[in-house]
Amino acid sequence: MIVDTILFDLDGTLTDPKPGITRCIQYALSELGYIPPEAEELLWCIGPPIKDSFSQLLKASDNGLVEKALSLYRSRFSTIGLFENSLYPLIIETLKAIKFAGYKTFVATSKPHIYAKRIIEHFSLSLLFDGVYGSELDGTRSAKADLISHILLREKLSPSSVVMIGDNFVKLR
Repeated sequence: MIVDTILFDLDGTLTDPKPGITRCIQYALSELGYIPPEAEELLWCIGPPIKDSFSQLLKASDNGLVEKALSLYRSRFSTIGLFENSLYPLIIETLKAIKFAGYKTFVATSKPHIYAKRIIEHFSLSLLFDGVYGSELDGTRSAKADLISHILLREKLSPSSVVMIGDNFVKLR
């Protein structure tokens, strides 16, 4: 197996998104009349699709309530929260070394791609990636296996030549 392509998760791998994500969750819960947990108690929400996190936080089977929370979250995240994060130390240098070594690189995040692209651009990382992939706002490709399958097809990549960095175990179907 010769690896020539590397997929990087965004949250928790390239950037520390804790302040933005936790503050946006707290904002949404507060707006809905809930007392939000402290930021440290929301760390488990970083990574998985945010809609799933709200379902658990609200303990709600009411999809309307979850959608309202998601809308409130996104209203703050799209203007403030996506910039309330920071690059991990040496990320730029590491990515430059990987690109210099000849690897193809892509961002593969469950975060909606419209936000992921803005974050990558905000940190001036665009030239270090061959593409930025994420979910759609409607939840399409929010499951990491679906997203990776999409990238493999779209970029015509052989699964045996690709590695994923910075995510939980993903089983492709």
